[in-house]
Amino acid sequence: MRRRHFIRLICGLATVTTLTSARAEKPSKLIVWISAFPIARGSEPLGFMSAFLKGMHDQGYLEARDFAFEVREGRGPQDVARVVQEAIQLRPDVIVAPATLEATAAKQATSTIPIVCGALADAVHLGLIGSEARPGGNVTGIEPYIGGLPAKQIDLSREVIPGAQKIGLLANDADPKGPPQLRELKSAAQKLGLQILSVNADRPEEIEAGLQILAKSNVDIVIVLQTNLLLINRKAIAASAVAKRLATVYGYREHVVADGLISYGVDLRWCYQRCAYFVAKILQGTKAGDLPIEFPTSLWLAVNLRTAKALGLTVPPTLLARSDEVIE
Repeated sequence: MRRRHFIRLICGLATVTTLTSARAEKPSKLIVWISAFPIARGSEPLGFMSAFLKGMHDQGYLEARDFAFEVREGRGPQDVARVVQEAIQLRPDVIVAPATLEATAAKQATSTIPIVCGALADAVHLGLIGSEARPGGNVTGIEPYIGGLPAKQIDLSREVIPGAQKIGLLANDADPKGPPQLRELKSAAQKLGLQILSVNADRPEEIEAGLQILAKSNVDIVIVLQTNLLLINRKAIAASAVAKRLATVYGYREHVVADGLISYGVDLRWCYQRCAYFVAKILQGTKAGDLPIEFPTSLWLAVNLRTAKALGLTVPPTLLARSDEVIE
């Protein structure tokens, strides 16, 4: 009896040890999300990481079961090099960069770890990829900019404010995505014979001063460029614009959700969800450089009627009819 009891005890301990080891075993694959800017915990207002993780689920990968997921963040562009180094020290299988700023810093720091970016801009010129069809190297992802979009944003501005002749631009030259947009907007405006006034904000504290200049200059409408800094400060921009009676047009619908007036551009939620396709392919053995850059196939039009009312504007019914999202 004692011998049988001892055997049962040993077998039981072995079973417990095996189960404990299985539970404690970590996934062999590691994905690190890097951000130069702070990421709100819990609510994560932009929801881009959530979109990415949903995309991974759609690809058949579950966090904690199939891969470990780490986040490294900074307090602004000045922290991007540190954030990248922290990520590299973790020896990840893939680095996910939310925008060109982080992708550029990561590319400068490593030529071996695959980098997937959901919002690449001017990637060939910056040396991130060889070409869109054959990126080469270790960077790939989504370019969320469609040719002719700036001209369409100007057309939209004149639809919201009929007869608008003086267009204000809130730019952000320090972001790699900023200068190409600025050039396209100025070119499109020149062809239409419109006057352009551009102000630059490379730091949060410069945004309010820029909007103040545009308001004092009596611009008819303001186009806010698509950059990280301006997106992160979307609530402050929207509140200041309403206070100054400035009608605003954006490229990202997140600005409109934060009480901006109207936006027309790509849906970033789709971009980050689609990033999962690239990551899954890389985890399965495909080289990042062999995955062609992708582009969004549709644009998203969002309108905030509360903001329109606060500005005393009437949004044309034809514009509302073709909107993808109307906030009332």
